[in-house]
Amino acid sequence: MNVLAIIPARGGSKGVPRKNITPLGGRPLIAYTIDHARATPEVTRIVVSTDDPAIARVAEECGAEVVVRPAEISGDTATSESALLHTLDTLREREGYEPDLVVFLQATSPLRRPDDISRAIQRLLAEDADSLFSACPVHGFVWRRVRHGEGEPRSFTYDFRRRPRRQDAPEDLIENGSIYVFHPRVLRETGNRLGGRIAVHLMDPIDSFQIDEPRDLQLMEALLLARRSVPRTPALARVRLLVLDFDGVMTDNRVTVTDDGHESVTCHRGDGWGIARLVESGVEVLVLSTETNPVVLHRSRKLKLECVHGCDDKLAALQALVAARGLEPAQVAYVGNDVNDLACLRWVGVPIAVADAEPEVRSAVLLVTARPGGHGAVREVAEWILAARSAPATEPASAMASPLEEERQ
Repeated sequence: MNVLAIIPARGGSKGVPRKNITPLGGRPLIAYTIDHARATPEVTRIVVSTDDPAIARVAEECGAEVVVRPAEISGDTATSESALLHTLDTLREREGYEPDLVVFLQATSPLRRPDDISRAIQRLLAEDADSLFSACPVHGFVWRRVRHGEGEPRSFTYDFRRRPRRQDAPEDLIENGSIYVFHPRVLRETGNRLGGRIAVHLMDPIDSFQIDEPRDLQLMEALLLARRSVPRTPALARVRLLVLDFDGVMTDNRVTVTDDGHESVTCHRGDGWGIARLVESGVEVLVLSTETNPVVLHRSRKLKLECVHGCDDKLAALQALVAARGLEPAQVAYVGNDVNDLACLRWVGVPIAVADAEPEVRSAVLLVTARPGGHGAVREVAEWILAARSAPATEPASAMASPLEEERQ
């Protein structure tokens, strides 16, 4: 089945200028939604519809295709449906491509759970529906004014003179704008994302927040940090060796090349502080990289770390390093970001990915940092391990489960 994910992302935004690429947790806002689509097995193609070259560049860097949207459907009054139709028409005219399903995702909803999109698609198929929207349930008694901010409020979902028990009240749903799924014919025949038999995918109210104005960014940062706060898992307390990939973990995965061919990378000073504190606590830290650039060795020497670089078989090298120290895999944490780290991540006891790691890497690990590589992710991991080693040994195991572990279960 061909499932096309379309992410409309125009450049103009009055509430939050350049909203779709505004940094959130060290990453462009739209990167989260592209990651969600890439991590969904059912999605076979991802297209960002935009009129903005900067958004197009970020979208392509994150692994999406781009369809350039014309100015006449890129203004404040343009509908999302016009962008969706333009994308479908463009792909049909260029390639004769017509998907079986369209997943419409809004970049302003970065808090979807890892399986939300997949479960929405499966819900539509299971109910043999024509279209679907995501929503959060409202448990309470809703009042409404006829005009915004004016007039006497009236009880809308119940009669206040005959107040029912809360559990007997009807379930009210609010579209959260995060996910829409539909057959292309629904959009083509009705000009609307919803039509025919309509299904609904329920999401937690916290996961339903959207970014529409500047203060929403502060709230979203807090929610991201709350979701990825210091994890309390017994596995971290057992760590005796922390192994770090270099590019994309200790750097931001970019390289600057001068006209004479000299290459340089950007690292985060906070990582050095975290590494030093770990070593002081008795945890060994080393760098394991396939990269042959001397910068890997120079940075490692600066931090007084053992470095194995230019390594073609990282797993074999890792296993030899662990065996030489008389350790077990359960006592090893590994931090990676790309697919060439997967074998090592699957072997160690504490596999960790940085926030901007590839989706298949993030889905294979126990923990994910809140910070991207090269932006303090290593210090974050160091703080996790230090906190775990200093936690009381009597803390109940049930209290030690991390939210990310629960998600993977």
